[in-house]
Amino acid sequence: MKVAPRPVFVSLLLALLTFAVYLPVCRYDFVNYDDSDYVTANSHVLGGLDWKGVSWAFTTGHASNWHPLTWLSHMLDCQLFGQRPGSQHLVSLAFHIANTVLLFLVLAQLTRAPARCAIVAALFALHPLHVESVAWISERKDVLSAFFFLLTLWAYGRYATQFRSPDSRSAPVKDRPRTEERAKQSLHSGIWYALAMTFCTFGLMSKPMLVTLPFVLLLLDYWPLQRLQSNAERSNLKPLALLLREKIPFFALSLASSLVTFIVQRKGGAVSTSISIGARAANALVSYMRYLGKTFWPAKLSVLYPHPGHWSTAQVLLCTAALVLISAAVIALARARPWLAVGWFWFLGMMVPVIGLIQVGIQSMADRYTYLPLIGIFIIVVWSIAEILGAGLGQEKTLDVASLSLTQSPFALAALPLGILAISACAALTRFQVQHWRNSETLFRHAVQVTKNNYLAYNNLGFFLSSQGKIDEAMENYRKSIEIEPNYEDAQNNLGYALASQKKYPEAIEHYNAALRVKPNHIEVHNNLGNALAEIGRTDEAIAHYLIVLKQKPDHADAHNNLGIALAMQGKLPEAVPHFQDAIRFKPGYASAHGNLGNAFAAQHRFDEAIKEYEECLRLKGDDAQAHNNLANVLVEQGRVVEAISHYTEALRLNADNPEAHYNLGLALARQGKQGEARAHYNEALRLRPDYAEPRRQLNSLPAEPNH
Repeated sequence: MKVAPRPVFVSLLLALLTFAVYLPVCRYDFVNYDDSDYVTANSHVLGGLDWKGVSWAFTTGHASNWHPLTWLSHMLDCQLFGQRPGSQHLVSLAFHIANTVLLFLVLAQLTRAPARCAIVAALFALHPLHVESVAWISERKDVLSAFFFLLTLWAYGRYATQFRSPDSRSAPVKDRPRTEERAKQSLHSGIWYALAMTFCTFGLMSKPMLVTLPFVLLLLDYWPLQRLQSNAERSNLKPLALLLREKIPFFALSLASSLVTFIVQRKGGAVSTSISIGARAANALVSYMRYLGKTFWPAKLSVLYPHPGHWSTAQVLLCTAALVLISAAVIALARARPWLAVGWFWFLGMMVPVIGLIQVGIQSMADRYTYLPLIGIFIIVVWSIAEILGAGLGQEKTLDVASLSLTQSPFALAALPLGILAISACAALTRFQVQHWRNSETLFRHAVQVTKNNYLAYNNLGFFLSSQGKIDEAMENYRKSIEIEPNYEDAQNNLGYALASQKKYPEAIEHYNAALRVKPNHIEVHNNLGNALAEIGRTDEAIAHYLIVLKQKPDHADAHNNLGIALAMQGKLPEAVPHFQDAIRFKPGYASAHGNLGNAFAAQHRFDEAIKEYEECLRLKGDDAQAHNNLANVLVEQGRVVEAISHYTEALRLNADNPEAHYNLGLALARQGKQGEARAHYNEALRLRPDYAEPRRQLNSLPAEPNH
């Protein structure tokens, strides 16, 4: 007697187990790999969900992708939670849990084998290769597209069972339903088909990797839906042709998505042409086997596996032979064990868009690409073990896999502990892998430990260390990155930035120029180079670089702010003001831009406007000592000396080594007749800056101190 697990109970168990294993991500930070593009430095996303943002989401190719629903998802996160990473991690985890439950329910609907479907769903939920898709906020597109993928399978499954034969006209007259019933059936099947199309569209608008979805539907037609066998007396050729015709709208969506994606990625510079087609094909063949290896032995997982450039001929031939042999075997066994062919070609086919034939980025493979393809491998493993344990080893008879019971053989006694062991192992490995996603430091320190020549990991680790003020350690990592790959423009740029922070501007400029030789249109390098040139007085050249940035990215807030500073330094205050205003418009909460706008207004004697900007700057960043000093200067101009003194005092509390603030406070105190206090601040300004002429002049104008 078979006892089928209750779907509600299994769904709840899967959800709770997945939540428990992934719970730590709710305390994790953003990482400095793509999260800035997708959230933390994306003004459109940070602005929340509004009509302007929606328009941008549907028209942009930002981050070299067209996935408007993914952008809308991130915008909604920011609308609801602000920039709190824990909440955004929780949303991604919720999608992963929903996908796990959906996978169980959809497979159970299609196969009528809930026990095996529960194990497949558990493996999907807890396999460590899937950590990247769940724990990385930038990979919201993975879990979101998978959600719509599974909804597509659900709707298609309902459609196929409503209208099981693609050519119902071939049924005998006596077996045809009445006209009313046929009309009702046709209406219902049409609704389910339309839903499947809608969900497929949403999936492609979340991540274009789903372009292979029509092929998955054809695989499901073969098994478990068995639609090819619905007319046994006829050749399979015609039913297959009809099934293909049925998928034409899905293929059309996939073709459109593929074209848009290729155009966007090429325009964004993500498509690499530096690797030959032969090297790409070789990497694809090797990567298939590497993915399989990591599926069964998930060790040394990394956020990025650098492309080696080429693989040895022996490795390529060995992997090719393995793929051919496995494919031949599953085809030969397909009639008796159809799940083998369906699972294998599900895996092979869904990997095609990301296997590297079109090289995007610098990776040879990526864990996140396995999120949906591995479902095919899990089906193979679970159904095959069910056959072995349920029917006995070595039996050759054909099995009805949909009704296979694990109580048919003594081997079934091993099924429960074996399943628990496999799921427990996955849960433990996943919990271990999750901890590496705590922040950028843990992520990239782990990456450099488990991979070789990972120049991106060294660079990103250096970037994190730089943000923590550990400049020397950061520069050491940048130099390791450049040593591995001298033409890695991001490491050259970051090393230049670190040198500039140490006021080594000529050395910084050399590295910026090296980065631009590799990638002439790198906007961040142009912006940083402009800053370095401005620091050494080459303002005209700096302005030229800022303009290059703004030509490519008109909403680049930092470039607007920097260009405004450069124009103000040239005395072009009316031209500078709009750039400061644009910086604030494109980057709400940009404290320093408010301060710079205040400076521009103050220089034009627009004191009320200047005060408003300084106050906003201090509201956003109350510890800005220079803003306190500048606000005090304007207050003095308006005769509000008492208020000014309080701001000078606060500026010195925040930065006691500011000679200008000491001098300015001395002037304000002198206006109040407090000559002794003024003298003390003038002397302190001179101690900090001995060549400071103004406080010396004021000291000389003060009456001599009385002798006691």
